Amino acid sequence: MLRLAGSTFGKAVIKERPEDFVVNEITKSGVVLESDAQLGCDALWNDDGMEKKFTVFVMQKRDWNTAQALRAIAKRLNRGIKSIGFAGTKDRKAITTQLCSIYGATPEQVRSVSIKDIKINGACASSKAVKLGELEGNKFMIRLSKLDGRGRDVLYNHELFPNYFGDQRFGIRKNNQDVGIMIMKGDMEGAAMAFLTDTQNELDKEAVMARERLKDERNFKAAMAYFPRHLKYEKAVIEYLSRYEGNYANALRKLPRQLLMMFVHSVEDNVFNKVVEHMVMEGRTRPAEGDLVCAADEYGFPDYSKINRYEHGKAFPVANLIGYDTKGISEYESEELERIGVTVEDFKVKGIPEINCKGSFRAAFAPYNDFLWDSEKQEVRFSLPAGSYATVFLNELFDIQEGLGGGD
Repeated sequence: MLRLAGSTFGKAVIKERPEDFVVNEITKSGVVLESDAQLGCDALWNDDGMEKKFTVFVMQKRDWNTAQALRAIAKRLNRGIKSIGFAGTKDRKAITTQLCSIYGATPEQVRSVSIKDIKINGACASSKAVKLGELEGNKFMIRLSKLDGRGRDVLYNHELFPNYFGDQRFGIRKNNQDVGIMIMKGDMEGAAMAFLTDTQNELDKEAVMARERLKDERNFKAAMAYFPRHLKYEKAVIEYLSRYEGNYANALRKLPRQLLMMFVHSVEDNVFNKVVEHMVMEGRTRPAEGDLVCAADEYGFPDYSKINRYEHGKAFPVANLIGYDTKGISEYESEELERIGVTVEDFKVKGIPEINCKGSFRAAFAPYNDFLWDSEKQEVRFSLPAGSYATVFLNELFDIQEGLGGGD
């Protein structure tokens, strides 16, 4: 992905330890969920509802995947995973705080949960659940290591940075888009087999052997015995196919809906990244008259409830997250869709309609707030809007390598 800054301040490594990557969620009301800080209900959640069957709580986790941490909490409280809500996913190899909710458990019960490397930093009764996207942004503290000498005087001279989707959006094996395209084109067998057997970028030797064996033998019953235990999503698909061979659409439905959506979203996300890269190449970082833009909210972050045509003043240029209802496809977007063999209509997924993508907008260039560089500690602090990636912003500053690997 092209950098707006061009050159960087040198090479650096992040995430050698979870403590090197701290993420604190910023709520819609502007409250920062600081690590180890207990929050009362007034700061935590604004709710005047009468019937309070939910508990809203702050989860602090270390070296946990968001979904796995919430599943562990739900299990301790004898609740199912569908009882859980959360505002946004957070990196695994990190210390993070985030707003969550659970149905059918009291604040006292939630506060009593004791799980290694998980803390509850406040809980209160609520009449409604926390929903995905109900956050303003995230505040980061990232400690760098193996930084070369050029990184001693960091000064980023741009008010905005290219708002690319990060690499983690496309999967550890970088094949999310390929699986998504097959699903959208109705090739459920191809999608399922790619998900199960692709070995490109697979780093685990045991997983490589299992995937290659299944590709050669296509014996799903036998695969149940030799597929590694940690590939639990793959095993769920395999287990279904061992009983209902050939029903690939329903086998894919054994995956969490969020993961299935990720496959289709990766298609629209990749098109968006290509569009932003094209804008960087042309130097179009500021909106021109008539361009689609969104206003800034009180925090200075993009407000997607206010999309209009640019006339004057401060606004963020936006690009399409293409879906079946997207109007006004640009020439460059059309070229990219044609290149990957997808049409706008394909985002209405006929085989699995529950993962249809209607389409929306995203700021092509995003702001950052509260930037602070500590050259002695080699720490950088900043805040980003919801949905923007810290690793993408850091890549504007440094040539980044991750010491412990990706996020959720």
